[in-house]
Amino acid sequence: MTEPRRDRLDQPVERARVRLPHFDAETFGRWSENIARFMGTAQFIVWMTIVILFWFGWNTLAPQGVRFDPYTFTFLTLILSLQASYAAPLILLAQNRQADRDRLAMEEDRRRAAMQKADTEFLARELASLRIALGEVATRDFLRSELARLADELDEAALRREKRARSEWEEERKDWENDRP
Repeated sequence: MTEPRRDRLDQPVERARVRLPHFDAETFGRWSENIARFMGTAQFIVWMTIVILFWFGWNTLAPQGVRFDPYTFTFLTLILSLQASYAAPLILLAQNRQADRDRLAMEEDRRRAAMQKADTEFLARELASLRIALGEVATRDFLRSELARLADELDEAALRREKRARSEWEEERKDWENDRP
């Protein structure tokens, strides 16, 4: 296949692709979070205040020939605007990353809460079934009362046997005495 000629007006010219530099989004995100975190500290505010006071002092008190930003401080305004124009997106990027982490943490919390709820419901059902089953199981007091009743019945049976044996013995003795000449 032949390449289209660049000098022909009847054919569109292919645009050259703009190659942007490749960067690791995670590394850039961590870097932006570190900057945003530093910008939110008292140390940053103190250093920024010192730099601005030095800037004001130098450009108002220094000899006219060494001042680099006269009274309206146009260059300082430009620097602060540039700093703000970079700080705002970096802070927003850091907030978005934090929101993503918070969203993932909330989803994990929801998942764990659902699992805990399912486990709790399962345990509650198991506990209820054990209570129902336990209602059908003989208790210690029930067994004691049944054993006491059985012991009483055995005692009564033994007394009846003893009475019967005595009466039989008495009858045999009477028969024996009657059979004796």
